Amino acid sequence: MGKAASADGSVLIGRNEDSKPAWPKHFRQMAAPARYTFTSKDTGFTIDLKHPGVRYTATPEWTEEYGVFAEDGINGYGVAMSATESAYANPRVLAYDPLNPKGIGEEAMVTVVLPYIHSAREGVQRLGRIVSQYGTSESNGILFADQNEAWYMETGSGHHWVAQRIPDDAYAVVANELSIETIDFSDTEQFMWSAGIADFAADHHLWERHTPFVFRTIFGTNDAADATYNWPRVVAGQRHLTPSAGAQFGETDRPFIMHPDRPIQVDDAMAVLADHYEQTPYDPASSSPTAHQYRPISLPNTQESHVLQLRPGVDNSIAGLHWLAMGVAAESVYVPFYAGITDTPADYQQGALPYSPDSAYWRYKLLGVLADRDFGRNKKALQNLQDDLLAEHLRLIEKTDQTLAASTDPRALVTAASNEAAALARTAVDKQIAAFITAATKDSPLRFQFDPNL
Repeated sequence: MGKAASADGSVLIGRNEDSKPAWPKHFRQMAAPARYTFTSKDTGFTIDLKHPGVRYTATPEWTEEYGVFAEDGINGYGVAMSATESAYANPRVLAYDPLNPKGIGEEAMVTVVLPYIHSAREGVQRLGRIVSQYGTSESNGILFADQNEAWYMETGSGHHWVAQRIPDDAYAVVANELSIETIDFSDTEQFMWSAGIADFAADHHLWERHTPFVFRTIFGTNDAADATYNWPRVVAGQRHLTPSAGAQFGETDRPFIMHPDRPIQVDDAMAVLADHYEQTPYDPASSSPTAHQYRPISLPNTQESHVLQLRPGVDNSIAGLHWLAMGVAAESVYVPFYAGITDTPADYQQGALPYSPDSAYWRYKLLGVLADRDFGRNKKALQNLQDDLLAEHLRLIEKTDQTLAASTDPRALVTAASNEAAALARTAVDKQIAAFITAATKDSPLRFQFDPNL
């Protein structure tokens, strides 16, 4: 979302990383890379990185067997990136510009882009050059942000892509489908695109010249799968942020750019990412006959959920906030980490298969698994936990910010604050886990009316 759409002037981007119900993530401060040649373990994509980069936060996989999948972070220049929102392109487009199995994919994008960019706009340009030159193995959406701008980029075929700047007073909700609407080729301040994309579309009879170039119509899909898997999530997000627009479940053509009814708080963004159609007949946690009709935003396959907050009036290379919820957003807690943290807590660097209690990922997954035993009964305790920690974290951020400008060692200060934020959450979550376990001891199927005197 743009800076005028948020309550405090922040630019915000966020996403759920969905894969498998049990597939641990780590959270690290990645060291500034030297010059080297990167080769993707996922696709074999290779690129010479001829210039040194800067440090950046990231959430890599627990194993390097399949590649990095760094996914999201804020770099030492105060630029944020989140990649990717997976999507499908239509077969008409792919017939003429097929995906390149050896091109760049989600696994590599943050690693070869984020350490090298000084602005959100530069992020689009760098990734765009790579896609145009090397091709991409997937259709994706990619988010970039800095203190002034938010950009959303979509790769629509093997080598073609577009990007749109999110207006300052607006936001976008996207759910696994190509979503950008009309590209204005005369407005290079608000749009970017791959060279020759208009000619490509016209020459292959995908678009008629002198008509609006609606990217999602030309390159994307809008089929029965989108109607149940994707559009309901867009509707849910827009109902959170712009209830006056009257978005209805069942709609399959919602606008890409929306304006909020009121200034958006950071926890509003979190609420969208944690949404599972509560208070509707489509909530999978309910007993409604339509409980599983639509794919929810928050579901057990979420590895981690993040909101990257680029704030006004601060050095975002130090004071940008990487809010991270390990596991399922609806059943986890967003913990704020300052972008300038020198190292992340030890438990955020642990976690593999199978379960281990020394891992932040597994701590938050355990919280959710226990809550799931009786979600109807436990959801209030979860909400109270999330609300209490949000208040504590916001107070901690305010206290830290007040001393940051005068600090002689700002990175040490924000590292201490980030560790404190993680410790607050760790203590509260462990207490709630203990409460869930204690309560669950009474729910055994072996229970019988017990005589305490015998």
